[in-house]
Amino acid sequence: MKKILLSFGAALLLAAGAQAQSGLGYGLKAGVNFPSYSFGNSNDLSDTKSTTNFHVTGYLDAPVTQNFYIQPGVSLQGKGAKLVESSALGGSEVTQNTMWLEVPVNFVGKFQAGNGNFFVGAGPYIGFGLSGKNKYSTGSGSNVVEREFKFGKENTLKGTDFGVNFLAGYKLAGGFLINAGYGLGLTNIAGDNNWTNDIKNRVWTVGIGFEM
Repeated sequence: MKKILLSFGAALLLAAGAQAQSGLGYGLKAGVNFPSYSFGNSNDLSDTKSTTNFHVTGYLDAPVTQNFYIQPGVSLQGKGAKLVESSALGGSEVTQNTMWLEVPVNFVGKFQAGNGNFFVGAGPYIGFGLSGKNKYSTGSGSNVVEREFKFGKENTLKGTDFGVNFLAGYKLAGGFLINAGYGLGLTNIAGDNNWTNDIKNRVWTVGIGFEM
């Protein structure tokens, strides 16, 4: 599946590069993620908090009109959550960190504002899980145990995700940009052996980048 995703992403970027006319650009963004989970019903999990992770995204900037652009890309996204468990683990905290390789296709509007451009956009993404790790700690934090898991093989989390990205930011005349976004996972990624039977990714992002 990972090879399929990589091939799909490469083909998407090549196709956009071959078809776009003059004005085709590209960009690179990186920053901090604040991911969490949306949970369904569970008898054990009492709370869900955000954790901290990172993202790196490369993308093409293909103009359709003067103010409308399509931005296909490839993104490394760190996600997960902090889970406070109420009974089965005696009130311990579980921090779950996951890494995903995603292919987003965003539709972006750009509008002149001062010496730069304000931009806002949205679009779908598809992603595959690369790695995952659970860190278990007691209430006092004196006992910490870490365990890695594999997507789709240990029934912890499913390895495929689909969702929608929302983004906004400001690009300076020289190409430097600041941005923020939100990733809304639409796929239930809970495996058969998870604490709950309904998990969806949620992630707030802030970052900087450069666009040519």
